[in-house]
Amino acid sequence: MTTFTHVTVGTNDLNASRAFYDKVLSHLGWTRITDLAENGSIWGDGKPSFFVLKPANGQAATVGNGVTVSFEAPNRAAVKAFHEAALALGRPDEGAVGPRDWAPNAFAAYTRDPDGNKLAVYSFSAE
Repeated sequence: MTTFTHVTVGTNDLNASRAFYDKVLSHLGWTRITDLAENGSIWGDGKPSFFVLKPANGQAATVGNGVTVSFEAPNRAAVKAFHEAALALGRPDEGAVGPRDWAPNAFAAYTRDPDGNKLAVYSFSAE
């Protein structure tokens, strides 16, 4: 059972965010479901799961210190592809691709989006 309907991050550059998320999320089987004019876009795998929006209050989007959005990948190859795509788009390596010892079969990588939001991608499938 999924306990969240969606996660939202803010953006100050919607076009850069659209290009970034179109590329990296495609490696997880996600597509852009819709655009909300110049206010944002929504991605998912058949249902809306991840929103990127300009803040409704008109203020600049800021990064939450200690906040990470983590996407589930279907396998370890998708973790690597997501991370490589982010690095190819000039985003930083915030945690190299590899095993994480806090859960069985945890395999992950970390980066940041164009607005600085910290992202993780995890697979819990065996090699």
